[in-house]
Amino acid sequence: MSRPMLEVIALDPADAVAAQAGGADRLELVTDIAADGLTPSRETFAAVRAATDLPLRVMLRTADGFAAGDVDALCALAEGLLAEGADAFVLGFLDHEGRPDLVAVEMLIAVIEGCRWTFHRAVDRTVDRDALRKELADLPGLDTYLTAGAPTGVDDGLPVLLAEAAQAGQPGYEPRLMAGGGLRLDHVPRLLAGGVDAFHIGGAARPAGWDAPVSADAVRIWREELEAAGGRGAAARPDS
Repeated sequence: MSRPMLEVIALDPADAVAAQAGGADRLELVTDIAADGLTPSRETFAAVRAATDLPLRVMLRTADGFAAGDVDALCALAEGLLAEGADAFVLGFLDHEGRPDLVAVEMLIAVIEGCRWTFHRAVDRTVDRDALRKELADLPGLDTYLTAGAPTGVDDGLPVLLAEAAQAGQPGYEPRLMAGGGLRLDHVPRLLAGGVDAFHIGGAARPAGWDAPVSADAVRIWREELEAAGGRGAAARPDS
């Protein structure tokens, strides 16, 4: 397995700088964490982009929950972010039946054509995870699923994450699985051993709470544990 990827939620340039100093590989840029992360302003994106050279994915979401809402407004936000230089995004919407809202998703990816994107934790609220993956399988740019395996977090979703990781490369399971949502350090060894190689943290990067900035030291602890646990797993495999 290659070096495990660590993605950190950033709200502003200070978060981005601290995350990079701690060893993050990528940022997810959002605003309004009380609503689980909404689309940031163009100005915030530009300031964060100027503060770090880390890869950066920008949330496209205007309200709490997983309904798309005003898709035209979302498309306008995406166009503005593209104009500022954004080149990767996070999105994902469900219809009232809990199935993927393909109309909304396809409208957005037409706007961000050529960009890579993550389908976020809407997958944890769908009525059929496998069907969702197969419905989205041919959409251009989709390269990651951010998922806890369950709406309540990784503690409950761990078996699902491991089962999906075991299907990597099969139809609908080609995108990278990135574990996030109540993720703790003690989850890491089992996830790595099961083939999960991407990890997403938000509150875990802020020991003092969401009112405090990202802690470079907290991110560094995660980076070191990912490296150490990955090394232990490689040493335990007889073909390593």
